[in-house]
Amino acid sequence: MKRLPNYNPAEHTARVEDLFMTRRDMLEKTGMGMGLLGMAMMLGQDMMASHAGAATAGLPPKLDVRSPLAVKQPHFKAKAKHVIHIWAPGGPSHVDTWDPKPALKKYEGQALPGLNGVALPSPFTFSKQGKSGLEVSSVNPYLAKVADELCVVRSLWTDVPAHEPASRFMHTGSLQIPKPSLGSWTVYGLGTENQSLPGFISLGGGKSDYRQAAFLPSLYQGVNVNYSPKMPLNQVLLNIYNQFEGPNDQRRQLDLARKLNTMHAEKLQRNEQLDARIESFEMAFRMQTEATEAFDISKESEEIKAKYGNTDSGMKMLVARRLVERGVRFVQVPIGGWDHHQNLEQSLARNCGMVDQPAAALIQDLKERGLLDDTLIIWGGEFGRTVTRDRGGAATAGRDHNSKAMCCWMAGGGVKGGYAHGSTTEFGDRAETDKVHVHDLHATIMHLLGFDHKKLTYRYNGRDFRLTDNFGEVVKNLIA
Repeated sequence: MKRLPNYNPAEHTARVEDLFMTRRDMLEKTGMGMGLLGMAMMLGQDMMASHAGAATAGLPPKLDVRSPLAVKQPHFKAKAKHVIHIWAPGGPSHVDTWDPKPALKKYEGQALPGLNGVALPSPFTFSKQGKSGLEVSSVNPYLAKVADELCVVRSLWTDVPAHEPASRFMHTGSLQIPKPSLGSWTVYGLGTENQSLPGFISLGGGKSDYRQAAFLPSLYQGVNVNYSPKMPLNQVLLNIYNQFEGPNDQRRQLDLARKLNTMHAEKLQRNEQLDARIESFEMAFRMQTEATEAFDISKESEEIKAKYGNTDSGMKMLVARRLVERGVRFVQVPIGGWDHHQNLEQSLARNCGMVDQPAAALIQDLKERGLLDDTLIIWGGEFGRTVTRDRGGAATAGRDHNSKAMCCWMAGGGVKGGYAHGSTTEFGDRAETDKVHVHDLHATIMHLLGFDHKKLTYRYNGRDFRLTDNFGEVVKNLIA
């Protein structure tokens, strides 16, 4: 077929941008096109030439497509850059772990003054450990060796003694309204140092509410990895491998999708949820290589594995260290089973045994690698336990729920080591001095991460939301 002398292939090749037309474009090109042409003829050829030049100048300037997970600067210099949350659902007993109450022994088997029920003293003994003399229960012999790194909050309290709302409250600062989790707020505020891994990873267990992003863009939601050292590596992370196409073809598809989405965004108001969805596909592609390597503990020495205990919980904490090393911002390690209504002595010893050695090894390992100073480790549950015998554990004594007194410990990340903050009453039934509410704990964690908790907000439904709602004070005595 003979081509015309002035034929230009570029003018007859379909372009991706030609596939998109807004209603305004359609009206301009059909209803107003002839009118614009007539005006150009009236005003002269110069205007026609400049109009043509503008039309062939290419796409409008691209919007900023920087990753929503890119590293961001906090409000002030942060003490902590990473968080490892050892979550103990069920409600660990404070008077058997970190809050010694010898007065209970005096009333063993008797009614406690001012309280309902029969006193249940701890079956464990407490002793002063480290240079600081921090009192540690005999149920935590390994953590006793790193007592000088621990910051224990003995005066913590929460609002309700029911598992589900209290757990949601500890993670999101909200009892009822679905709100973003602590991990999601952390990644939203700081981004992440590794664009090939999610910023927030939970190592199995726990409800999705505890890692939800809620109204934040979905990219800030925690990714649940049902990790076990017994699992083959190709089963640890599911659905990130494409069985039909190689990396090059996948890359071409993603590039095309990004180009189409960017062009679409240029004609509409930018949508953070859409940006997050695009970035999630990009991350899944990058995870195919780097993510699996992060979970490959075969590269760790047998000596290191032995220090962590060579158990499921121990290997999860080892993986937590590997993830933090690789720039993951927030890692949660759920270790449940702390709801000890009966058989307290044996059950609590079993649960503490799952945490004690691995957590102590984690602290030592991070310190030796120079990572403890900027990694905040937190251990705790949703509430504490009663100081009286649970009525359901007549033969094998246990404790009931108690929201008025609980404890947690922290290490690294700018907190005071070898320090016990606040106190409960003589019997330990409620927080009494230097009380720390869950909102206060959240405000303090945000402060350690470099944020004014009142200013780290996200606008949703016409108002600014924050982790601490309208409450919370930074507990400065916890900060080194």
